[in-house]
Amino acid sequence: MNLNFSEEELAFQQEVREFLAHNLPPHIVEATANNSSVFVEKDVALEWQAILVKKGWAVPQWPVKHGGTDWTPTQKYIFSRECYQAGAPMLIPLGLLMLAPVIMAFGSEEQKAEYLPKILSGEHYWCQGYSEPGAGSDLASLKLKAERDGDHYVVNGSKIWTTHAHLADHIFCLVRTDNSAKPQAGISFLLVDMDTPGISVEPIITMAGDHEVNQVFFDDVRVPVGNLIGEENKGWSYAKYLLEFERGGGFSAHRIRHEMDQLSGLLRRAREENPHFDTNGDIARRVARIEIDLKALEITELRILSDLSGGGNPGPESSILKVTTVRLEQAVNELAVDVLGYTGFVMEPVPDGNPVRADYVSSVVPRYLNNRAASIFGGSQEIQRNIIARMVLGL
Repeated sequence: MNLNFSEEELAFQQEVREFLAHNLPPHIVEATANNSSVFVEKDVALEWQAILVKKGWAVPQWPVKHGGTDWTPTQKYIFSRECYQAGAPMLIPLGLLMLAPVIMAFGSEEQKAEYLPKILSGEHYWCQGYSEPGAGSDLASLKLKAERDGDHYVVNGSKIWTTHAHLADHIFCLVRTDNSAKPQAGISFLLVDMDTPGISVEPIITMAGDHEVNQVFFDDVRVPVGNLIGEENKGWSYAKYLLEFERGGGFSAHRIRHEMDQLSGLLRRAREENPHFDTNGDIARRVARIEIDLKALEITELRILSDLSGGGNPGPESSILKVTTVRLEQAVNELAVDVLGYTGFVMEPVPDGNPVRADYVSSVVPRYLNNRAASIFGGSQEIQRNIIARMVLGL
């Protein structure tokens, strides 16, 4: 793969840089840098999304007919890298990069016309109803029941660890529509309005002090049959398709590179304050190891993006990205905490569980604590390794 940019690509890079310089508000950069949660705050993300929608650059991964760009893999790579280097936030992927591909691939024409424009505009803000108490990595054991009653499903049960459910107006759910077959064969994919009577949301405050996840309860919730994606009892296939995009549908290397740049600031400060800092070179060796692995991740992402541009989906290789990304992110988090030393024990509380901290330093420990969950969400590291062994290595 040739990593040297052509003249046209360099011109595009300059166009992106100029756009970011003139259109990325400083308060969004600051909120992103000081955020300790997996996603930035809803208002921050939607403000940036609206700016990108106006430019036509919000969803490069989508087909042009639905509002995407016709960019080459290299242009997508450049855009992602420049956004992270400028301090722009990642757009909330739940609707844009996870649900939307499922609707495009398996939804009806009516569903595409109804949901895709509202996902793009931000009018619909989605959360994901997958995990349940007792059904996390073993997702096929889910029990949220949806029973057919005329032209509606009646839904009962709960979902847990539902990110931004307290902010969302819609949720896409895996539901149990058949108990007679093997577990994977009796699952359906349902779209639900969060304002439907019978839905309640209870907050779960993380050990970082943030409110980002919740438990969602369904008590005789009536959902129109027209909100079913694809065929009844085929939801497991759609869920696996979605998880490929959740695990490997974007550029994580650029995000980690930006985090490494922030870590470099901590290292400079530590060396200025203590001339004997890292005299044995242990920190330097850990930085070098991360840099090497980060370059390998970057090359792997470029290879997979080339496949995506040919009309494919990430496939089982997305599990490689998930395992590697989590390992590197957690390594950066751990290193940042070690650089802070004893000062990292001080963690200021935030009002109302808001994950935006006063500054970057105060976000280091909460970010470390929050990101411990990355080993589990989207499929645990153990599950990913099993997928790699079976579907990539053929073991």
